[in-house]
Amino acid sequence: MNTPSASLPGSTWTLGDLTVTRFGYGAMRLAGPGVMGPPADRDGALAVLREAVALGITHIDTAGAYGPRVTNRLIREALHPYPASLHLVTKVGADRDEQGGWPPARRPEDLRRSVRENLDDLGVDSLDVVNLRLGDARGTVAGSLAEPFETLVELQRQGLIRHLGVSNATAEQVAEAQTIAPIVCVQNMYNLAHRQDDELIDELAGKGIAYVPFFPLGGFSPLQSTALSAVAARLDATPMSVALAWLLRRSPNILLIPGTSSVAHLRENVVGAGLPLSDEDLAELDGIGR
Repeated sequence: MNTPSASLPGSTWTLGDLTVTRFGYGAMRLAGPGVMGPPADRDGALAVLREAVALGITHIDTAGAYGPRVTNRLIREALHPYPASLHLVTKVGADRDEQGGWPPARRPEDLRRSVRENLDDLGVDSLDVVNLRLGDARGTVAGSLAEPFETLVELQRQGLIRHLGVSNATAEQVAEAQTIAPIVCVQNMYNLAHRQDDELIDELAGKGIAYVPFFPLGGFSPLQSTALSAVAARLDATPMSVALAWLLRRSPNILLIPGTSSVAHLRENVVGAGLPLSDEDLAELDGIGR
C-alpha cells in the first residue's frame, strides 16, 4: 500500500460558531472490549488522543455511555486544559447495562444526569455540542423527540450546552427537532452501502448543518465488500481509505469521526481519507449502494 506522510485531509466546517476539521476522531474504541470498562492499554489510549490533536484534528466525538464514563475521563486526562481550537461533541440518551446493552435514557431526569456527568468527566463548564441519541442499538425508531429534545433546550438556556444535534434519527425527527430549536449536526449510520440518507444529507448541506456518518464500513453485503475491495486494490489503498475518501467527496457538510485505539491506525486513517479519487472512481463507488 502507498504510505505517504500524514496530512489532515478535507477542509473545515462550522458547528454553529465552532470551526472544526472535517476529519475528526471518534473516541468510542478507547474503552474496553464491547465499549465496556477501561482500555487494556491506558497509555496507548492517551497517546492516541494526544496524537489526534498533534495531527491538527479539532473535532473529537465521545459519549458518557462509552465505558461507561471511561472515554470522557481519558480525554480529560490526555488533553485538559483543552486547546481553544479543540471541540468535544458528546451524546446523551442511552445508558449501559451490565450485559453491555444500550437501554434508552431519555427521561428528563436521565438527560440532566447525563449532561452533568459529561461536564464533570470532561472537566468543562459547558458542552460544545450535545447530540440526542434516539432509536436503539438496531437503528432508528420512529416517534416524537419533543420531550427529550426540549429538556436539552432547557439545559442549553441554562448555559450548560452551546449547540444541539441529533443522532440515530429519522428524517422526520430531524425536521421535528428544527421546529423546536436550531441544530448544528445529525449523526447517523451512512456509508457506500447504506445510502438511505442521501436526500437528507443534501437538504442539510443547503441549511449549513453537518452530517456525521458512523460505521463507514458497516453493513456491507459480501458482493458490496468485494466491489469495494476491487476498487481499493486498483488504487493500491485499503477499503477503509477508499470509504473515508468517498465520504469526504460525497458532500462538503460530511464530517468524519473514524475511531481507533492505535496511533499507527489513526495515521493510516488520516492518510487514507486524503486518497485522490477520479470521476471514474467515484462513479464506480456510487454504484455499490445503488
